[in-house]
Amino acid sequence: MDILVTGGTVFASRYTAEYFASNGHEVFVLNRGSKPQSEKVTPIIADRHSLGGTLRNRHFDAVIDVTAYNADDVNSLLDGLGSFGCYILVSSSAVYPETLPQPFRENSNIGANSIWGKYGTDKIAAEQALRSRVPDAYILRPPYLCGPMNNLHREAFVFECAEQGRTFYLPRDGSMKLQFFHIGDMCRFVELLIKKKPKKHIFNVGYPEAVTIKEWVKLCYETVGEVPVFNEVHDDIPQRSYFPFYDYEYILDVSDMLELMPELTPLSVSMTESYEWFGGNRGLIVRKPLIEFIDANKEILK
Repeated sequence: MDILVTGGTVFASRYTAEYFASNGHEVFVLNRGSKPQSEKVTPIIADRHSLGGTLRNRHFDAVIDVTAYNADDVNSLLDGLGSFGCYILVSSSAVYPETLPQPFRENSNIGANSIWGKYGTDKIAAEQALRSRVPDAYILRPPYLCGPMNNLHREAFVFECAEQGRTFYLPRDGSMKLQFFHIGDMCRFVELLIKKKPKKHIFNVGYPEAVTIKEWVKLCYETVGEVPVFNEVHDDIPQRSYFPFYDYEYILDVSDMLELMPELTPLSVSMTESYEWFGGNRGLIVRKPLIEFIDANKEILK
């Protein structure tokens, strides 16, 4: 197939482009050429907001839109595309209001989420723009993505703490849960959508079971070959000052995804792959001053 992937240079979009290229497809990546390109893909250097006739005479069997964050992003790309087969938009679980009963299902009401703010409402607008113009498009709503090429300071932060033999500062007792999804499994699911074209068009995706913060940190330390010593933080200190996730617990119902793709990559394997990638790409991590905050505030992190 000829496949267009938006972005193609960082984490989810880069992994997606390389996944489909490695599986024998002709992959084109649409980006502005400001970052190094993957091998085995064909870059189309352009801004999705001013495409002109760049894509007009091309046909793509599938468009995988990983980098649309609002309605304008979607509309600009659709205005510039020629013919295409399947359109898949990677949206977000941030479209569900935190006030709804959980687990969130695909038919749950979408709306503003006070934790995610504009990011969530913009993703809603992107979904609505796409559905109004391409009714048979597919929309994925993942939780936190993980795995190789993850340049966000999430598991990378915990890996660094483990490598340095640091005490880990845990929000409260560490029982808050996080739901993840392996980036490779997301690509496999996109591939299934393209091949099987199911009647359902919106899917929550992710591991069916969430893990507690404490379990996740232990797994990251174990991946490095270490065992964490925990210090629980019970004071009213903004959690994201010393920990990479919001103080927000949610769970997606992914049963419809599991009907199509029941076998998933274990989270432990995802962390191993992530650490292997991290080892050779430390300079690509978008660092946050979490360790610096901890070192400067150890007296109050109790």
